[in-house]
Amino acid sequence: MRALLLALPLLLANTAGDPETIPAPVRAMLDAAFASGNEGEVATIVKYARNAAPEHAETINKMASDWRAERRRKNEKRIREAGLFDLMKGRAELGGYRTTGNTNNIGLSAVVELRREGLEWRHKLKVQGDYQESLGVVTRERYLASYEPNWKFDERAYIYGSALYENDRFLGFTDRFSLSAGAGYSAVKKPKLRLDLEVGPAFRHTAFVNGNIESYPAARGSVDFDWKVTPGITLRQNASAYFQEANSTITSKSALLARLIGPLSAQLSYTLQYESKPPTGRDTTDTTSRAALVVDF
Repeated sequence: MRALLLALPLLLANTAGDPETIPAPVRAMLDAAFASGNEGEVATIVKYARNAAPEHAETINKMASDWRAERRRKNEKRIREAGLFDLMKGRAELGGYRTTGNTNNIGLSAVVELRREGLEWRHKLKVQGDYQESLGVVTRERYLASYEPNWKFDERAYIYGSALYENDRFLGFTDRFSLSAGAGYSAVKKPKLRLDLEVGPAFRHTAFVNGNIESYPAARGSVDFDWKVTPGITLRQNASAYFQEANSTITSKSALLARLIGPLSAQLSYTLQYESKPPTGRDTTDTTSRAALVVDF
């Protein structure tokens, strides 16, 4: 008997590390959380399970760690085996806008954005068109296309490339090409909050409506901020700047999205574009206020 009493602490220690010895209600709660696949729910349930069965806290922590490791392994396998379009996500935006500055009109705008997130590479593509016609006369016509590949060599750090084409004769140019490459860093990387920063050298080639052509080296910087305030409300702030000797450009877009139903959202946005040295007779600043419907796919 004395030998059994001496061995009891060792026996209890051994069973404390066995998931089967966790009280049935606590174990059922953990299993349900793991089955949900929701990281937030798992973290919450694990916290309360440790409080309910403190003698099994180490085992509960190990179960959660094993679940996360297995989930990560399956996700990486899925991404590696995915086809070109399997990981593609996107959004389409269609709406109206009101402009001030070089033009004061109301028109239509369409935007399509595609994004593919892999283990090491991220690809972003954007196409945008704005068009306004008043009394048979075109008063605004702006087209934009951009492509940005990112090579993620770290959990947060990456190398980016950027190619941007713009056509906006009301801002004074028929064609503008901007190329850039540099370093990017995800300063905040959470399920509901993201902040990406980029900086690097650039080169810009601009063909103006008056026939002049300019090609200059430049510096580029950008900020991308996304905040999911609630399950149905998202705030976004995207800003980029090209600094060069001839003409510097700063573009900023602030947007508020409200989920309507399923993949459909309503969006209010405000865009500002500043050109430090526009052609003679053009304003330095254009602003665009938009109300649009957005579909995620």
